[in-house]
Amino acid sequence: MKSFKFLLFASAAMLPAVPAFAQDVEDDGEIVVVASGVAQPAAESGRAVTVLDRADLDRVQAVTISDVLATVPGISVTRNGGAGGFTAVRIRGAEGEQTLVLIDGVRVNDPSSPGGGYDFGNLLAGSADRVEVLRGPNSTIWGSQAIGGVVNVITLDGRDGFGARANAEGGSFNTYSGNAAIMGGNEHVRGSLTAGYYTSDGISAAANGTEPDGYRQYGATGRVEAFVTPDISVDLRGYYADSRADIDGFPPPNYTLADTGEYSTAKEVYGYAGVHATLFDGALQNEISVTAGNIDRNNYDPSAGAAPVFFGKGSNERYQYRGNIRVVDQLHIVVGAEHEDSRFTDGSVVASTGITSYFAEAIVKPVEMLTVNAGVRQDEHRDFGTHTSFAVSGSLRPADGMVIRANYGEGFKAPTLYQLYGGFVGSAALQPETAQSYEIGADQSIGPMTVRATWFHRDTTNQIDYDLGTFSYGNIARTRTEGFELELEARPVDGLTLSANYTHLDPQNLSPTNLGKDLARRPRDVANFSADYRFPFDLSLGASVQVRGNSFDNASNTVPLKGYTLVNIRAEMPVTDQFWLYARVDNLFDEQYQTVANYGTMGRAAYAGVRMRFH
Repeated sequence: MKSFKFLLFASAAMLPAVPAFAQDVEDDGEIVVVASGVAQPAAESGRAVTVLDRADLDRVQAVTISDVLATVPGISVTRNGGAGGFTAVRIRGAEGEQTLVLIDGVRVNDPSSPGGGYDFGNLLAGSADRVEVLRGPNSTIWGSQAIGGVVNVITLDGRDGFGARANAEGGSFNTYSGNAAIMGGNEHVRGSLTAGYYTSDGISAAANGTEPDGYRQYGATGRVEAFVTPDISVDLRGYYADSRADIDGFPPPNYTLADTGEYSTAKEVYGYAGVHATLFDGALQNEISVTAGNIDRNNYDPSAGAAPVFFGKGSNERYQYRGNIRVVDQLHIVVGAEHEDSRFTDGSVVASTGITSYFAEAIVKPVEMLTVNAGVRQDEHRDFGTHTSFAVSGSLRPADGMVIRANYGEGFKAPTLYQLYGGFVGSAALQPETAQSYEIGADQSIGPMTVRATWFHRDTTNQIDYDLGTFSYGNIARTRTEGFELELEARPVDGLTLSANYTHLDPQNLSPTNLGKDLARRPRDVANFSADYRFPFDLSLGASVQVRGNSFDNASNTVPLKGYTLVNIRAEMPVTDQFWLYARVDNLFDEQYQTVANYGTMGRAAYAGVRMRFH
């Protein structure tokens, strides 16, 4: 490890990257990073990627990132209760713990949790400027945990010059929130700072409860990039969130979910420091960076005393080098090396591990209408040895407005520290979970309308689950998911925007004990519809409909979850060029439903607010 760090930092002397070849592609359509690890036109990536920008988040008046992700094709979201409850995002039938989450390039999955996943319940939308969603595994670029897909949250960076934005809103359940951001920059330095606060009395986490369970969070993000020369810059980024959520427990004598005075706290701190540079007129671009994360979670039960009844503390540091070499205009080669150290403790166990990785990817454009990405990665884990992942994707553009996509990707997820060493349940004999995914898709734009269709298939082996036979974790689970996604976007007349998507999923459990049964909490059929119309006098009215089919809450399929339909409406009106008033009603028809058995969900709720933007 010492030699790895020395090599990594020594390479700074020959550093040459502004985020990899952004200059070459900035005029070629929508640019994404999550597909290949470098900036690339979405139409050339060969992968299914959804991009939500700040205008999209403002249009639907988003408060949490998970609420917006719930409308993305192939994604299902479940939450244990109201705001702040544990929230899982499953991509194309994968487990919630198999979704890799990045915030400004920093991996934020929790090394102290049993499955190592990320709790989307604490990820608010106020600081986000852009969200990229990769549907399907891609461990070749992103490493362990990118076994189901990747969610990349990007905050403001100030590259567009001085500006400021803010919003404040309030509404049902004594809910109040506010966010403010300031940004600016020139050719020498640019940066941004955001801050936000959210509080709500909430609803009872237990569906049969009467006592509301509240939630509170305050947080901040910041970025600054200074240019030492026009071709070399130093980049610093930070994210902080402090959250408190009331939760319900399982009190005696029934030991079933019911009202209690329990609550949980979470403090999250993530940071990034990097150097970017370019050489040879942009032909050689590199990034060297160090990222760090620290998560401190505590659960309290006032009836048991003032001390936490459970706590989990996790931290990690990642050292990374990534380079992009333009061999010729038709060939780019992306190379990288990483090392990550992670630690956790739950009070009784202290454990740590490390992983060193090397990867390479070729982006080939032999003719203007064809782009092929092919990559390989090797991960060397301190506890279970070496694992190699491959990926190849292609994008063919035979005519204007038409894109044909194909992709094969592999994913792997290393056992978590808890699964390896936790209490009496850990097993040092665990092997990584692995996945193989195939997809074929096509996009067609006709005037103001775009239609997309994607077929996908995914097999997961060596999936880790708790083994009741050995009372420890084991590689005992297998899954297979297959399905298709249909998407439509249209602007038939000035001011009117329509979108719709439908996902059919066959989520099969291939584990011996539940062979052929549906995976838990994955509806087979999911549809989303949205319509917005802006009148000539600038009033905007919109509505969204979310339709979810039936599913099951458990692996044995003995606890059903009924399907449901949610209708949300919204309105927005500018007061001046800088100020807007807005309002919305969520769950207009007060639908009664559950995404997790016995946990409550939000009924009809109304909110109103004001938004400001200067630029």
